[in-house]
Amino acid sequence: MSVDVTGELANLNVLVEIDGPVATMTLNRPHKRNAIKMAMWASIDAHVTALAANPEVRVLVVRGAGDHFCAGADISELTNGPSGEYARINWAAEEALANFPGPTIAMIRGNCVGGGVSIASACDIRISADDAIFGITPSKLGIVYPTNALERAVRILGASATKHLMYTGELIDAERALRIGLIDELLTVDALETRVDELVATIIDRSSLTQAASKAMIDEVIRDGKVKPATTRHWEDEMNKSGEVREGVAAFLAKRPVRWPWKRS
Repeated sequence: MSVDVTGELANLNVLVEIDGPVATMTLNRPHKRNAIKMAMWASIDAHVTALAANPEVRVLVVRGAGDHFCAGADISELTNGPSGEYARINWAAEEALANFPGPTIAMIRGNCVGGGVSIASACDIRISADDAIFGITPSKLGIVYPTNALERAVRILGASATKHLMYTGELIDAERALRIGLIDELLTVDALETRVDELVATIIDRSSLTQAASKAMIDEVIRDGKVKPATTRHWEDEMNKSGEVREGVAAFLAKRPVRWPWKRS
């Protein structure tokens, strides 16, 4: 079913559909290779924030309409640079996506450039078709890249690969993107959607408590170098009171489908 888009969510260039525990967010400007306007950044923030507050939604898939993921920011809005209100809205959208409490998957084909890489990098997992082209291109416009997107790029790619892409603005193919760790899996265009569906089904079949705890703790390791004791205690308490382990073991021993009891609040 489609989400009711009203008020600040009413932007037909960003569409969200919810099918049971799976939400799909589609960047919907195919005639512009899904280039992002400022209103779309605001809509991404609003949609993802609303989905994060819905405990029924377990997985978020991000994709582009048509043959492209996202060609980056709409350059016509950047004549004065990506600063001020634009920078605030852009930052909030990417942080909302990065902080979504459940697993997020970027489903990539065609252009994934500039802001497209920022959106994909804010997702947990990036699955790409072999027709995808990637680039981080601020050096072509004299832009100082937003620090949140830059930090994510360095964490994913390492310093050298990030510098190479940032210094040159060169576009790279999906094979190279796989080699440097920008994407996690590479498939043919025809196999992409089936593989994403399979991956989503596998995630849904597993413990959402384990996934939420893993995401929170991994992100803390990235930020702080370790998992804080308070975070460990929080998730251990959630595990102990949730009944997830009892249900998981019982289902395994009985050779029956598992019925996970935990839902994020």
